[in-house]
Amino acid sequence: MLSLVRSSISCLLLATVSAIGMAGAAQAAYPEKPISIVVPYSPGGTNDVVARLLARKLGEQMAQTVIVENKVGASGNIGADTVARSTPDGYTLVLVTMGHSIHPSMYKNLRYDITKDLAPIARLSSGPMLVMVNPDLPVRNFAELVAMAKSKPGELNYASAGNGSSTHLATELIDHQAGIKMVHIPYGGSAPAMVDVIAGNAQVVLDLMFSALPQVQSGKLRAVGITSKLRSPLLPDVPTIAESNVPGLEGFDAEVWNGLMAPAGTPKPIIDRLNAELKTALADPEIKQRLDAQGFPANWSTPSDFGALIKADIARWAEVVKVSGARVE
Repeated sequence: MLSLVRSSISCLLLATVSAIGMAGAAQAAYPEKPISIVVPYSPGGTNDVVARLLARKLGEQMAQTVIVENKVGASGNIGADTVARSTPDGYTLVLVTMGHSIHPSMYKNLRYDITKDLAPIARLSSGPMLVMVNPDLPVRNFAELVAMAKSKPGELNYASAGNGSSTHLATELIDHQAGIKMVHIPYGGSAPAMVDVIAGNAQVVLDLMFSALPQVQSGKLRAVGITSKLRSPLLPDVPTIAESNVPGLEGFDAEVWNGLMAPAGTPKPIIDRLNAELKTALADPEIKQRLDAQGFPANWSTPSDFGALIKADIARWAEVVKVSGARVE
């Protein structure tokens, strides 16, 4: 009887060691097949460009095909939810943005929890938004814009890329901290929002440097402020909001970011491998130059730091949503 027990224990230990060895070997061989990066936004935008640049570089570094798949819908939630439900093996990843840290407060029936169903790999890049006005609006700087909004409460309209978008909530944050009230007009993306401000149907709009810069350089829109702590080298003459000396906006900082996540449960060695590969890719001179030119420079982080950023932003934007009363059903 004793020998039978010993034999059973030995078999169990052997099976356990074998399973651990096989799992380790599988992870060591990673990646053995193409990796898919789901971008939950339309092709051609900032996030899509970042994903495609890195997919090409990661493919070179890891000697494996890296595919970018655009899965658009529900302000980026369909793509994120799809990946959250995928097999946690490192072969299906998702590019998330600051907007995904806003969604838990905006959507009542969100089908995934970004802090539980997805695992952070790395922040990729970050950058400011430009505050722009129609050139016919008689304001030359951000302080004058705030003064006009205070003198005409509810008369200035601001356009956004949509309810719950980063441009929507960043403008609401400005409203709240500056003590003004502009009327929100949501659009189905940043392009139509800027078009209507150019046409004079709205007066104010925030957008990323990538899409905003051509409109400012052509004179179709006037930049009056930038949402980061520091000025952008692409528009060094445009002051930061914090420089405007508007009470309540001292130290204002609202940069947007993007990053890569995997389904929760993805093995740590795979997360760490991807993080290291991304660090190398983002340090590549060509990648850095391309991202700098978009006003969305590389800003790599560790998985833990990226996870902490997501949690901090969820708390920050929840307060803005509460104050503004914004909601997407």
